Amino acid sequence: MSNQSILRITRELSEIQRGSDLSLAVACRDIDVRHVRALIIGPPDTPYEFGFFEFTVKFTRDYPTKAPAVTAITTNGGRTRFGPNLYSGGRVCLTWRGERGEEWSSAQGLESILISIQSLMSQNPYENEPGFEDAKSDYDKKNQEAYVAKIRHETLRISVIERLEGYLGIERGRVPGVAVETAEEDYQSNASDTPFEPFKDLCKRRFLWYYQSYMISIETEAKKHKDGDRFEKMPFEGPVNIMEGTFQYSSLKTRMEVIYDKLEKEAMSWADEGLAAVKKEMSIASNLQRQFEQIVENYKKNDAVTLDLELVDKNPFVWRLVLFGRPMTNLDGGMFRILIYISPKFPDILPRVKFETPIFHHRVSPTGVLCYEPTRKDDMRSHIEAIIEAIEEESPAYDPRTLVNPEAAKLFWGPPEDKKIYNRKLRRSVQDSAEY
Repeated sequence: MSNQSILRITRELSEIQRGSDLSLAVACRDIDVRHVRALIIGPPDTPYEFGFFEFTVKFTRDYPTKAPAVTAITTNGGRTRFGPNLYSGGRVCLTWRGERGEEWSSAQGLESILISIQSLMSQNPYENEPGFEDAKSDYDKKNQEAYVAKIRHETLRISVIERLEGYLGIERGRVPGVAVETAEEDYQSNASDTPFEPFKDLCKRRFLWYYQSYMISIETEAKKHKDGDRFEKMPFEGPVNIMEGTFQYSSLKTRMEVIYDKLEKEAMSWADEGLAAVKKEMSIASNLQRQFEQIVENYKKNDAVTLDLELVDKNPFVWRLVLFGRPMTNLDGGMFRILIYISPKFPDILPRVKFETPIFHHRVSPTGVLCYEPTRKDDMRSHIEAIIEAIEEESPAYDPRTLVNPEAAKLFWGPPEDKKIYNRKLRRSVQDSAEY
């Protein structure tokens, strides 16, 4: 591969990694940029919502003259077709390989490929099948609903639950009081062959962000589909390219709860691991201690923000941030206690941030998980700044991938009357915070 081609790929990888798009992630081993792993997070308001879909991207020596080869990994071990363009064998059907005038152009790049794939994850994927684009009959409408229903179920089961169970070492489907469903392996079956897991921490953090959305989806769909009801076969599905199975929402709900509980315990375990690191005088312990002291000193000189920062039990791996609401804002008079758990593997594993003080906020989940993204992942000062910004920003741009409290988000971006309700609920939680 020419140096020019390698530089082009390296630049494209860097641009995506530095970019603000929370739905795309890319990684590669340092030794070979030609073999890239990509993660697409399913778009909101689609049956793929907040699913974790992984792909391999292999660049030829002729890139960008020739398009790279893209293969889907999230396929239920080669058994599930996640849409007309996402085949169970891993093939991804993109437009430039089809009609005249839609061929690949060297002006395109990795990001445009991923966005093209993401666009296939639509609200009505039934229409992506050639010949069904304008299907309007009652028969087609019924099929569209059935197709969306089974994709939503399998997105939750395969791309979210089974992936996280694999990461956490939870035996597939083995949850108390729930019969083991005949779930086929996907992520774990690939994991043994491909130990490179660049999105492990990202998926864990996002699971905590979107947990409430997952549970709402499960509760909503469970009212429509009884456990054991079989998926309907679509007219374009064949023997080797089909999504078969049964609805098992009771099991999915319990498995979600088990994953959430294990992620919570994992973060809390970092406190003991951190103390052990201190005793061993590991560099990460002294590094975090130094960063803590510098941040405290910095904010003593900052009149714009009022906060207290302390180490819990003098442990540099557990910080408590107390943020005081700015005067003349909706947070005025509030006193918010926020716990920050830091892994001894920081910054490869990012902190878990959780509110001890209940707050009604579109960036804080009902369980207290804060959705924030630091500019510099290896700098705790950047994390503190991002935490404060996420809470204090009064006119944020609408981005459904950052909205982790569905009720608060609906009110915040709703009509004026809903926005008033949001402000009242936020103010009430602010007042309660001072007495918490």
